[in-house]
Amino acid sequence: MFANLINRHTREVKNVKVGFSWTEFFWGFWPAAFRGDWKWFFIIILADIVLGVFTWGGGSLLINFIFAFFYNKLYVKDLLNKGFEPSDNGDYNVLASQGYI
Repeated sequence: MFANLINRHTREVKNVKVGFSWTEFFWGFWPAAFRGDWKWFFIIILADIVLGVFTWGGGSLLINFIFAFFYNKLYVKDLLNKGFEPSDNGDYNVLASQGYI
């Protein structure tokens, strides 16, 4: 599922994915980098490096698997805290049904 978020002050619109993040699962920290989500980019890459070094890469796979369940929710909550809001009732219902709001 997807939802549209709008920042009424800047008129910026973001189409966000709701639910499991397949891109995070397969590509690790890259989705955060492409979205400009620098806070989570550095957190994920640091966790990948720290756990990956000691486990010959296995820890990095584990981190990607864990973050795949939570990353979209973390990203949307950060956007909501920055002033974004659902663009209409349908988008609000999608976010509310998944526990994002």
